Amino acid sequence: MIYTVTFNPAIDYCLKTQNLEFGKTNRSTKEQMYFGGKGINVSLVLKELETPSIALGFVAGFTGIELENRLKKSGITTDFIHLKHGNTRINVKLKGETETEINADGPEISNEEIKLLFEKLKSLQNGDTLVLAGSIPKSLSSDTYEKILESLCEKDIKIVVDATGNLLVNTLKFKPYLIKPNLFELQDIFKRQLESEQEIVECAKTLQEKGAKNVLVSLGENGAIFLSEDGKIYIQKALGGKAVNTVGAGDSMIAGFLSGIDKGTEYALKLSLAAAGATATLDTLATKEKIY
Repeated sequence: MIYTVTFNPAIDYCLKTQNLEFGKTNRSTKEQMYFGGKGINVSLVLKELETPSIALGFVAGFTGIELENRLKKSGITTDFIHLKHGNTRINVKLKGETETEINADGPEISNEEIKLLFEKLKSLQNGDTLVLAGSIPKSLSSDTYEKILESLCEKDIKIVVDATGNLLVNTLKFKPYLIKPNLFELQDIFKRQLESEQEIVECAKTLQEKGAKNVLVSLGENGAIFLSEDGKIYIQKALGGKAVNTVGAGDSMIAGFLSGIDKGTEYALKLSLAAAGATATLDTLATKEKIY
């Protein structure tokens, strides 16, 4: 079974306007609401790919109840922890000639509540996959991912980490099954511009040497580079299509890879890029029809 963890899910409230003028009353031309977060996005695309998963994480208040209900209606199996205080955040996306985002902090997670997550993770069995995606809320310690991996290190669980900076790097000592930095995140880790495929491969190899078994570097419209644990290097071009949305493309890539890996690495890479490309051409996440 694949499990995804989302520490700080959100309802994204998107408002489209023709001209956004600050200090004045603006009228929207279209409103949309999306229910997700990085781990949840992985679960949603896995559902489109007919691959079962269980979404773990934290929800709070009336917005958290609504988010959970929407996911269940979408066919997602959830096992969220309901926080005693606060509300699941609402992020406001204002889309005019340019896009302006206002992202909320979200509710605090107490020590007792994070312990409940660790209790749930104890039920994972050998052969399961756990996806840790996104940032850690301010109310939790920055080594939360490390503590999770340490608690599971005696089990044969495939850990997937999609995070930035030290949050990602500090998990490498636990030998995660897959990490998925994008090009900008890879450049940030190594504090240098990467101008060629060779330079990208060199940095990805360094992350492998530090512990990552497989490294998938997403390159946006340029495709992806994958370094497998058997030492092979795969360079996969993007499948085309005009990008209108990059939100969730990386999450879709992870979903495609995990859904397809049982059919081999090359198939998994093609499916991961098809899923990422489908999301990039839609206002929302990839659908089965767009992927295949």
